[in-house]
Amino acid sequence: MESPQRLRIQGNENLQRMMAGAMFRKVKSRSSKKQRHFKLKEDCATVGYQSSWTKMWTKMNSSFSVCDVEVVREGHQSEVLQSLAHEFAAECCFTLVFRGRRGNLDLVAETAEEAQAWIQGLRALMENMESMDERERLDQWICDWFVKADKNKDGRMNFKEVRKLLKMMSMDVNEEHAMLLFKTADKSQSDTLESEEFVEFYKMLTERKDILALFQEYSSDGQKLSVCDLEDFLREEQLEGDTSQQHAIELIDRYEPSDNAKKGQAMSIDGFLMYLCSPEGSIFNPEHQGLYQDMSQPLCHYFISSSHNTYLLEDQLKGPSSVEAYIQALKRGCRCVEIDCWDGPSGEPIVYHGHTWTSKILFKDVIASVANYAFKASEYPLIISLENHCSVEQQQVMAKHLSTILGESLLKSTLDGRVPSELPSPQDLKRKILIKGKKIGGIEDNLDEAEATGEVSDEDEAAEIDKDSLPPEETSQGDKNLKQSLCKELSDLVVYCKSVHFGGFEKSRETGKPYEMSSLSESKARKYIKEAGTEFVQHNTRQLTRLYPSGMRTDSSNYCPQDMWNVGCQIVALNFQTAGTEMDLNDGLFNQNSSCGYILKPTFLREYDNTFDPDRPQDSSNYHPQKLIIKVVSGQQLPKLSEKEGSIVDPLVRVEIYGVPQDQSKQETKHIDNNGFNPVWNENLLFTIHTPELALVRFVVEDYDMGVRNDFIGQYTLPFTSILQGYRHIPLLSKDGTSIAPSSLFVHILTTDLA
Repeated sequence: MESPQRLRIQGNENLQRMMAGAMFRKVKSRSSKKQRHFKLKEDCATVGYQSSWTKMWTKMNSSFSVCDVEVVREGHQSEVLQSLAHEFAAECCFTLVFRGRRGNLDLVAETAEEAQAWIQGLRALMENMESMDERERLDQWICDWFVKADKNKDGRMNFKEVRKLLKMMSMDVNEEHAMLLFKTADKSQSDTLESEEFVEFYKMLTERKDILALFQEYSSDGQKLSVCDLEDFLREEQLEGDTSQQHAIELIDRYEPSDNAKKGQAMSIDGFLMYLCSPEGSIFNPEHQGLYQDMSQPLCHYFISSSHNTYLLEDQLKGPSSVEAYIQALKRGCRCVEIDCWDGPSGEPIVYHGHTWTSKILFKDVIASVANYAFKASEYPLIISLENHCSVEQQQVMAKHLSTILGESLLKSTLDGRVPSELPSPQDLKRKILIKGKKIGGIEDNLDEAEATGEVSDEDEAAEIDKDSLPPEETSQGDKNLKQSLCKELSDLVVYCKSVHFGGFEKSRETGKPYEMSSLSESKARKYIKEAGTEFVQHNTRQLTRLYPSGMRTDSSNYCPQDMWNVGCQIVALNFQTAGTEMDLNDGLFNQNSSCGYILKPTFLREYDNTFDPDRPQDSSNYHPQKLIIKVVSGQQLPKLSEKEGSIVDPLVRVEIYGVPQDQSKQETKHIDNNGFNPVWNENLLFTIHTPELALVRFVVEDYDMGVRNDFIGQYTLPFTSILQGYRHIPLLSKDGTSIAPSSLFVHILTTDLA
C-alpha cells in the first residue's frame, strides 16, 4: 500500500538515498560518537537506526517519526557539535530538533553530499507532512498500520495478521465479527486483503455510529445534508447564532469529497465527518488562536509565560545545563527566562545551579542563544531574570555581553526618557529585551545622572520632572552594600524591572514604584493568598510579581500555577523541562492569543479599586456564574500503552476544572473494557463555574486499572472562555504536550448562565 507521503514525493532522489540507508556518527558528547545505520522506512514517515548492518530492519534498535521533527539545523548548531568543530567539518554535520521535551539528535555524515541528501530529504518529508489535509493524514495513518501488520511484506494481509493488527490498534472485537468484515472486504476472494481491500476493511471497522446517528437526525432524506439541513445543524447544535446559507455552502465546498455532492450543494456522511474532525469542528475557538487581545495596557495587566531555572534540562542537583533549554522555552512562547550567573574561569561568567553538580555553560553562549531566538515565537518583550552571584569584575563582563550581543534589542532607558507613572505595554516594548535584577537607586537617579552629563535632549528638558514631587529613596546599610557589590554598568541595564525585597502590601501601597518588582517563593505566595487575597490582587494591578518553585523541588517538579493566577500574579515561573499537569495548565492558558506569551488579565484583576477575593467570587460586582454540561460521547484511536501482546486499554475520561477554589472540581466517566479504538461513553458531566474568566478545563484520558494507579493516555487543556459549544472533537496531546493524532475525544458542550 503506497503511503500518501510516498506518493507525493515520488522521484525525489534524496528520498531514494534515505531509503537505501547511510552510516552516520550519532554524537551524544565529546566521548560518545557511535556509528549507526539510518534508514527511511517504506512508509516514508519513519526513520529507523541500528548499530549493525546484519540485524533485520524489522527489529530496529530505535526509530523516530518524521512528524516529530520540528526543524533540521545544518552545521555546528548544537552545543555538542560546536565543541567538536575541530574534529568534524560543518558541512557533514546536522541536528534534528524534536517537538516536546525529547533531546536533539546530532549526526555526522561521512560526506557533505550524504549530509545534504538527508537534510534536504527530511525537510521535504516534513513540508509534505505539514501540507497534508485531514483525509491524507488519515490515509497516512492507515498506511502505517498496514505496514506494521504486513509482517511478511508481501503487500497482503491474511486473517491472522488482521487479528494481530486489531490487537495492535487496542481493539478487542469478536472474532466472528472480525471474520465477517474480513470476508466482506475480500472482494478478490483470495483469503487475504490487498491495500485497497484493507482500506475498505478499515472503513467498516471504524464506522462512526455516533456521527452517523447525528447525520441522520438532521438529514431530510437520510442520505445527505442539504444546505438548509446543514444550516439547521450549525444553528441548533453548534450554536453558531445567525448562520448564513453562504457559510453552509463554504463548509460543503471545503470538506465534501464527492464532486457530485458539491455540485448539488449537499454534504455526505464522509464530508460531515471530515468537517467535524477539522479545526472548524475543534473545541478551541479559532478566533482565540490568533492575536485577539488588547496589547496596549501596562505590563502588570498581563499574565506572562515564565520559566524557572531555564538553563536546566533535568533535575536541579546533577542534571545538564544547556543553551538548548533556552531555545526550547523561547520557541514555546516563554517571555521570562532565568539566568543564574556565577564567576567562571578565564574571567568569563558561567551559568549553572550554584552549589550543585549541574553542568556549567558560558553566560555569553546563553545570551547568544537568547539573541537568536528571543522573537521567533513572539514579538512581544522578553524579560531576562538575572540571579546574579558574580563578582563586580565579572558583572562588568556580563554587562558588556548583554550590550554587545543583544544590541538594539536591549532596553537601556525608559521609552520616553521620563520616570514612568505606570509600566509601558507589550505593544510599546515590541522586540525589546528587559533585564530584571538589582539596581542601585531608581530610574530617577539614572535620569538625574543623564541630565548632569548633558545627555538629556531639549525635549526632555522642556518636560523636566518636578523632583520634589518624587518620594526620596530610602537609604540603609543594605543600599551601601549593594553599591559595593553591584557593578554600575549592570545596574544601569535594569529599567522597568528592578528587583526589590517585598516588605508587605502596606509598604508597597505607600512607597512602591511601578518599575519595582518582587520575587516570592511558592510558600510565601500561598501565605499572602490565604491571609490577604484582595490586597494581593490590588498590589498586582500596579506592580509585577514573580513567583518561583520551592528550593526543595530538586527533581524540578512544579507547583500548581492556578492559585497564583487567581490573585493576578503575572510572572508565575515553572520548570518548563518537567511534564505534568502544571505545565499542561500553563500551555492551556498561553496557547490562546497567538501563543505570544502574554494574556490580558480579567477586568477585576486590573482595576485597583476592585475588591475581588478568589475565595468569595460571589461578592464581586463582576460575578456571573455559568453552568457547563459536557457530554462525553466517544473516543477515537487511543494509543496502546503496553507492548505486551494482547494488551488493550480500558479507557475512561476525567474532566478537571481549575480556577478559583470554588471552581476546583473533577468528574469522570466509567471505564470501557478492552476498547481503545472506538470507545463510546455517552455520559454527561455537570459543573458550576463561578469565575469563568479564570477557569481552565482539562480533559484527561486514562487506562483504568483496578489494582494500581491508572496510566495516563492523553490530555487537552484550554481556557473555559475559549471553548466552543456544540459537537466538538478534542485533539489529544502526549505527556510532553505534543500531538498524538489521530487520537481524539468527541464531546458535546453546552454552557448556560446561572441566575
